[in-house]
Amino acid sequence: MTKTYHGSCHCGAVRFEADVDLAAGTIKCNCTFCTKVRMWEVHLKPEAFRLVAGADALATYRFGERFEHPFCRHCGVRGFGFGYVEELGGDVVYLHLATLDDLPPAALAEAPIHYANGRENLWWEPAPEFRHL
Repeated sequence: MTKTYHGSCHCGAVRFEADVDLAAGTIKCNCTFCTKVRMWEVHLKPEAFRLVAGADALATYRFGERFEHPFCRHCGVRGFGFGYVEELGGDVVYLHLATLDDLPPAALAEAPIHYANGRENLWWEPAPEFRHL
């Protein structure tokens, strides 16, 4: 079931909301970027994401040609990212679940997780080892 959640960076300068269906699944990836930042995310269509405040507080790190990772220039927290993935229907928003302020821990604990093998560019296949993710 889709629910609207509200999120923010650590200092509160960047705020956003998103329509998320946790039952549709979450993702942890073993690629070098996701592993280093301990990313746990959901993928959303752009229309399901709304930046409420803080566009002027964002800086951006680009990873490859397909991924853009905005972060708060004050506290460094990344709440979301943007990319283009043909297999997901084109434009996509990557929402970092840890930045959702009103997501109950129990709901997160119940959400299904796909462990993606991004390290070998086999995103749709399970990672061979994922206990560390």
